[in-house]
Amino acid sequence: MNRLGRPRRGAGAGARPGPGGSRAALGALAGVVGALVGALPVAAAPAGYVAPAGCAKPVGVHTAGTPWATELLGPRRVWPLSTGSGVRVAVLGTGVDARNAQFRPGQVEAGRDVLANTARATDDCDGRGTFAAGLIAARPHDETTFAGLAPGVSVLPVRYAQSTKQGEGAVDPARLAAAIDFAVAARARVIYVVLPATRITAGLRAATARAIAADVVVVSPAASGARTGGATSYPTALPGVLAVGAFGPDGAVASTESGDHIGVAAPGRQLLSLSAGAGGRLGHSPTVDDPAYAAAYVAGTAALVRSYRPKLTAAEVVRRIESTAHRTAFDGHHPQLGWGMVDPYRAVAAEGVEDPPGTVGASAQPVAAARANPDARADPRVPSLVLAGLVAALLLGIGRAVARRGRARGWRPGG
Repeated sequence: MNRLGRPRRGAGAGARPGPGGSRAALGALAGVVGALVGALPVAAAPAGYVAPAGCAKPVGVHTAGTPWATELLGPRRVWPLSTGSGVRVAVLGTGVDARNAQFRPGQVEAGRDVLANTARATDDCDGRGTFAAGLIAARPHDETTFAGLAPGVSVLPVRYAQSTKQGEGAVDPARLAAAIDFAVAARARVIYVVLPATRITAGLRAATARAIAADVVVVSPAASGARTGGATSYPTALPGVLAVGAFGPDGAVASTESGDHIGVAAPGRQLLSLSAGAGGRLGHSPTVDDPAYAAAYVAGTAALVRSYRPKLTAAEVVRRIESTAHRTAFDGHHPQLGWGMVDPYRAVAAEGVEDPPGTVGASAQPVAAARANPDARADPRVPSLVLAGLVAALLLGIGRAVARRGRARGWRPGG
């Protein structure tokens, strides 16, 4: 048994399933999730408010079928323990539109606009910052099954990037560094970098180091081929940053960046969240494929842990999230999925995870083991196998959703 109570590789439940069984299980997963996602209705878009021309706006209100990522991560299971209350999460990106009814009044703070050098970033023509913040902080609402992972947090929006008429502009490392410094000065306990840079500078390296030294959990997504061609991103690859890979509902890896620095993975395709431009009403975005949003779930998990276990240092929070991740098909480190899929409930509730002060971190031992066993890292089946062990949990959640919808239509099981 390993230190977390899991069988070691090749013994009992830790042995790898055959490729045929894994493909069959993942086929069932993809079919059920695809059918669920494809059939989710939305209500009409909010009336009485028109977003500025060219800006993000809602397509409607998500009215049925809990999103697959929410079913998989199970936030309602952890909410009796923690909602992230008392934790300020800095969402560094394009701003956050505070005028969406799933943000509670005052939940989105004024923040900072680095681009305009002004003291407010509570609007978001681009829309990506609002989408990211919704995955973390959207509160439960009677009119929708969508909710964020940590609805008790406060959100500190910092704008340092936005789309342009020519398309998505490159992230300026100097502006990103300024955004990180502002978040640290504003006493954010978690920083989520929505849009990492594709190159490193001394200034960005120093700002990230200052955040780590200030006991802030810095979460940043792995690069995706659509934006960077698989190149290394920053601050994702810097020491101390919790780097996040992504996967889709079919179990396929969604991010392209790889390396020893990837910490954990989370859903990054077919995601639904809040839309900017709702004008004080409820409003949701179209379904989005963007691996960068996987890091929102990990930032939310970090906030849940920091709220429930306030004495933990940022480094201990990172170790806890990595140590409690699902590693169902491998006991080491995968170059694109890290230590496995983030598990918010285990990250908050598991006991005996922290390392004794002054000892080597829990994550250091699996790294050494993975390097000593390169076959586990190179096996092309691993990205699929890591999700195969989660099929039962996801199907159980989907079954509950289907049952709820069936009861609403008047049928009862067993007759």
